[in-house]
Amino acid sequence: MSYSNSSAPQKVTGLSGHVVQDDYGSGSKSAHSALFIQTAAGRLLLRRKTGPTMGDDALLQFLGKQVQCDGFIVGNSLLAESIKVVD
Repeated sequence: MSYSNSSAPQKVTGLSGHVVQDDYGSGSKSAHSALFIQTAAGRLLLRRKTGPTMGDDALLQFLGKQVQCDGFIVGNSLLAESIKVVD
């Protein structure tokens, strides 16, 4: 299973995964290190719905942790409305 690249937002509740850091957009002017949520279905760029597009330091607290999120999948991104650490 994988996520579609549809631009139409897809509501998700209780999406679980592991937060990892990796390069994003390599070879482009907007290349940077970003946080992703790695799930059984694939990897999504992790963003807070109300946070900045890049450099959201509030997400660093979740790095390396298993989390559960509610929000919207848009393309290859998860726009999280809530993120909580799970055991």
